[in-house]
Amino acid sequence: MTARILAPALMGLLMLALWEGIVRALAIPPYILPGPLLVAETLVADWGTLAPALWVTLRITLQALAAAVVVGVLLAVLFSLSRWVELSLFPYAVILQVTPIVAIAPLIIAWVDDVDISLLICAWLVAFFPILSNTVLGLRSVDRNLVDLFELYGAGRWRALVDLRLPAALPYFLGGLRISGGLALIGAVVAEFVAGSGGRASGLAWRILESGYQLKIPRMFAALVLISLAGIAIYLLLTLLSHLLLRRWHDSALGEEG
Repeated sequence: MTARILAPALMGLLMLALWEGIVRALAIPPYILPGPLLVAETLVADWGTLAPALWVTLRITLQALAAAVVVGVLLAVLFSLSRWVELSLFPYAVILQVTPIVAIAPLIIAWVDDVDISLLICAWLVAFFPILSNTVLGLRSVDRNLVDLFELYGAGRWRALVDLRLPAALPYFLGGLRISGGLALIGAVVAEFVAGSGGRASGLAWRILESGYQLKIPRMFAALVLISLAGIAIYLLLTLLSHLLLRRWHDSALGEEG
């Protein structure tokens, strides 16, 4: 565990030192490439502006992720109960997944009057498919011997779903959830870029655009750092959740502890 944390931390410090050294050695102007020290100073100095924007982006991300969990799990359960429903609806879920969000975000923003709701829809479209596909895979990956055992004891479809299929699908769902956490953040940021809405209630994407217009490149980098840190935090929290839920019984979590 120590090596897992120490190795990337040392590599990160080395890369930051190299970045700072190159900027100073070549005397690169900050409006072209600011050094990490200047980015850190800007992050502290402009925290009053960046923090509310970070909260706006995180709020949209978490709401989209929650909606993706609800819709994705419900559809996955429905697909597991009815093969015809899966054959009818799953291709459209694939179409939504493979369609670039940049292409359809302007339409969604134009059709929906509320900017926040339109951003939420865009982020949800990006985030829900991994949860749906992974959960469907988990529900269909149950040991056939256990399925036969449940049938032997006369368990109905709902009892088998609750007591067998859903617990077996939990690791798959959590794997999709970790993927969707980052995708929800990406979807929220991309949607904010497309919307291009400013004001006090704007997210980090608008702060990046605003900084570019004003040639405040250190602030742009500071906003990028916040987006990256937010994505890392979401992934780590979801990984911790997965570990807590699986550590006592699933091989993947047991292997991590060993």
